[in-house]
Amino acid sequence: MRRLFSLLLAIAAIVLFILLLRQDEGAWAELVRWDESSIETKIMALALAGIVAVALYRYRLSHVLRSAILWLLIALALALGYTYRTELRSVADQVLAQFLPGRAVTKGRTVQIARGAGGGFSVVGQVNGARISMVLDTGASAVVLTHEAARAAGLPLEVLKYSVNVDTANGLARAAPVTLDRVSIGGLTERSVPALVASPGALRTSLLGMTFLNRLESWEVRGDRLLLRGYP
Repeated sequence: MRRLFSLLLAIAAIVLFILLLRQDEGAWAELVRWDESSIETKIMALALAGIVAVALYRYRLSHVLRSAILWLLIALALALGYTYRTELRSVADQVLAQFLPGRAVTKGRTVQIARGAGGGFSVVGQVNGARISMVLDTGASAVVLTHEAARAAGLPLEVLKYSVNVDTANGLARAAPVTLDRVSIGGLTERSVPALVASPGALRTSLLGMTFLNRLESWEVRGDRLLLRGYP
């Protein structure tokens, strides 16, 4: 700061020395009336303004500069974030999908789901607007909901008739046929999806079966990712 102050003083002294050498009677008048056409006047005014500014804020100038740079960087980061918000959202979704099993990443009409630690694909979807955790089961002919999931989805459990035999990990069980208003996985939504509701205690986890998968244009397992593609 002292060096900057000394430099400004030196500039002001040089300008004054040049004006004196000119021995121009109008030079001092220019300084008084602020003649915008005079280069010397402009230089002198800027030098004097700089000296005053440094004299007033020489103890706080470094703090002011640091704050100004910080706010400039924040504004730049916000501008870049807003400009590339779509790309950043896509990257964030992919990162979260690696740490949150079942989280769907949607790109257009394609949904990607990462394989879970157990080797299967856990899927977090929505059934009639309720958040339901399911497991991909290509051997299940239909979407199968646990009794608890069916309650969360608002299905009328008291009138269901468990008339369908289903093969579960615990053996044969009874299930009730229903039609789900909508089933959503990521950005893919299918309506009027035939499904089954397992009897109480018969199933531990809901199953994402073929009555949903068959509605899609295609689906496949590629490496550690499940790819679901909806029709355009």
